[in-house]
Parts: sequence; structure tokens; C-alpha cells
Amino acid sequence: MTAASASIASLWSLSTSFPANKNKKKNENIASRVICRTSQVGTGVDAQTNGASSAVAAPRVPMHKVTVHDTKRGVVHHFQVPEDEYILHYAESQDITLPFACRHGCCTSCAVRIKSGEIRQPEALGISAELKAKGYALLCVGYPSSDLVVETQDEDEVYWLQFGRYFARGPIERDDYALELAMADE
Repeated sequence: MTAASASIASLWSLSTSFPANKNKKKNENIASRVICRTSQVGTGVDAQTNGASSAVAAPRVPMHKVTVHDTKRGVVHHFQVPEDEYILHYAESQDITLPFACRHGCCTSCAVRIKSGEIRQPEALGISAELKAKGYALLCVGYPSSDLVVETQDEDEVYWLQFGRYFARGPIERDDYALELAMADE
């Protein structure tokens, strides 16, 4: 017996235990309405028809085909994602491994370049509106708005595109010889 049917059964026994008096018909009517309303919770029963079943179906969320070309691993992933789910989270639920770090849209580890289709990404703080306009997106906070083909990007490259103009001299090049000397002194 489910919780809902147990609830209905207890209400029915309650309705039959009202004292027999001149208000018996009124009490049965009240109990009947309570049972009808509790049976409607979580079912396709329409409250306006007093319990008559209606063909009320839950709204179906559109699914979109997502293709991710993982350039670092040399793998192409194809999977379906509901329009109301983050692409990265849904991929992980399908045992698909994609690059990520923060999962909050604040870094560029899961950055992709959109080849075709659209992504809605209102929480993507890790990339500017300018980069979004150029076709960059973050999978961790991106929702598919259509069928989609994307390509993973080098995190450092996207980071540079995002923040490079703020650094006066450009990217820092490693000096392996200086690093060797520093390590030898220790």
C-alpha cells in the first residue's frame, strides 16, 4: 500500500466513524471531498471535475543532441541532454568524462567553442560577454537550447583571451634554466 492510498484509507475510516446524527450526510460529503482532494495529489486527476480523470500529462522537457569534440583526449562524445539540465552534469550522469574544475562557471577549465547550435549560460562568470558573443561557452553552467556541436578549448588560451588585456607584458614565458638554478640552490 502506498502512502497516498494509506492516507485515503485512514480518511475513509474517519469518514465512516462520524456520529450518526442529523448531520451524517453533511459529514460524509465533507469526508468525500477530503478523500477526493488527497487522491488528486501527484496524479493526473483534475480538481475541477471532482475526481474525474483527465489526460493531464506532465510537460515534457525538450532533449537536444550534444556532440563534444574533446581535443585533448582525441575523443568525440555524442549524447542527449534535456534543455533544463547543465551539459556537464548530464554528461557525467551518462559516464562521459569532460574537462572541468570549479563546476560553478568561474574558471575556464570546461570552456568550449560552439561550432553549431546554441547554449544558454546565464551563470557563466568565467567568460565575458565578448567571449560569449565570439562563441565560447562553459559546459558546467551551460544549458543546450538546440542541438549542439562544441569543441573543447585549451584552458590557458581561453584564460588569456578573458584576462590577457589586463596584464601589461602579456603571458609569462617559463625560463627552465632559471628554474633549474633556483632548484639547485635549495
